[in-house]
Amino acid sequence: MISEFHVGERYTNDEIRFALNVENLGGIRPSVDASKHLNHLVILTTAEQYQRNLSENPYHDRIENNVLIYTAQGRIGDQEITGRNKRIIEQYSSPIPFYCFSNEGRQTYIFLGLLELLRHYQEYQIDKKNTLRKVWVFEFYIHNEIGVVPIQHAKDLISAIFKDSRQKRDLDKEEREVVSFEAPYNTFEKTSYEREEIRSHLLQINPYRFESLVRDVVERSGFKNVAVTPPSQDGGIDVNAYVDDSNYFFSKTHVQFQVKRWRHSVGSVEINNFRGALNTTAKGVFITTSHFTKAAIQESEHVVKPCISLMDGFKFSKLIMDTGISLSKYF
Repeated sequence: MISEFHVGERYTNDEIRFALNVENLGGIRPSVDASKHLNHLVILTTAEQYQRNLSENPYHDRIENNVLIYTAQGRIGDQEITGRNKRIIEQYSSPIPFYCFSNEGRQTYIFLGLLELLRHYQEYQIDKKNTLRKVWVFEFYIHNEIGVVPIQHAKDLISAIFKDSRQKRDLDKEEREVVSFEAPYNTFEKTSYEREEIRSHLLQINPYRFESLVRDVVERSGFKNVAVTPPSQDGGIDVNAYVDDSNYFFSKTHVQFQVKRWRHSVGSVEINNFRGALNTTAKGVFITTSHFTKAAIQESEHVVKPCISLMDGFKFSKLIMDTGISLSKYF
């Protein structure tokens, strides 16, 4: 019987099942005691190279900057925080070990480390029946700095991790809270479906091609001298542009853009870093395919710091619709 898990090592489904006393199937596998209290939880994701039909599922699990973006259980229709989905949010109030494994195919899983739930929020996605639906998305930080996790001491480990991590990351209420796309909107509203359909395509574009798309959208919106910064020279600035002379109030204003083709939400740290990278005379615009936390929005509007304009995935999709740009050439 396995008594400890090593980050980066492979395990079979049965080894995980029996060592952690969880069920044989499912991506969310809780282990509970006789009183139904949660002992620990197993989260199973799939490495991107082993996921089938990636082009048909732009919302697939993704790991970005050591953050796992994980859509809740339920492939059809609106999702709810019930059942196994509800078990996940118990970690907010109690240091419960969450083990993360990545499916490498043929019932083989690599141990990625222990997970820390950063936030969960609701967004809209298009399901397999081509219907707009409400889903819940979880963002976890993958703690792989501890290479060996003894099952018997996992709770002590996660308690120590949380104490240290939550101090460093300053995960207050505002940083946990994500401001969703322009809600509420009717799931039958045509423009809402079209905007989400565009966003789903944006998630599939190569990040560098995405910067080129932003350049073209900005140029089509009336800016001049629009250019993508070479990756080796960007310093946190992805696109530079200037306001057209026809705009008498802001003529020749330098505008700098940071562009993130992310699934995980943008926090206040990213806004602060972007502000620090801006030219002293430039206006800043942050564009993402995802969302902004409440703390990020508050930081962007800070009363004594230069204001940063924010554009989330839903707003950017609307701008693409307005400019009439076709996405096909960016794939």
